[in-house]
Amino acid sequence: MTSAEHRKFIRKNALHLLDYLVIDKNGLQTTYSMGRTLDVSENGLKLETTQQISKGDTLLITVGLDDELVELRGEVVYTEDLDQRHITGIEFQDISAIGKKIFKKYTEAFQSMNMHQE
Repeated sequence: MTSAEHRKFIRKNALHLLDYLVIDKNGLQTTYSMGRTLDVSENGLKLETTQQISKGDTLLITVGLDDELVELRGEVVYTEDLDQRHITGIEFQDISAIGKKIFKKYTEAFQSMNMHQE
């Protein structure tokens, strides 16, 4: 048996990946999958997926940094298809004060990581 490290939280070098659950306009949960974060701001994020997501759908996203997790709810406000990929812009809705604090740390870590890669 190998000694694998099992972590419950997202590592800083995995900030680009997140999982999401799509809730369609009728309130039905339709897709649970993973995507790659392309950009973040305090009000939303841009996500690249292999699954098409429709404008007006709601996404439930869990992001975290170190020992802090926050569940975010956002509306799809933008979609674009590029070859086999789909780009989705999500605007967050109703983030708690604690959620904003945690997501601000996530945003800063994400932006810092991207500056170091350029």
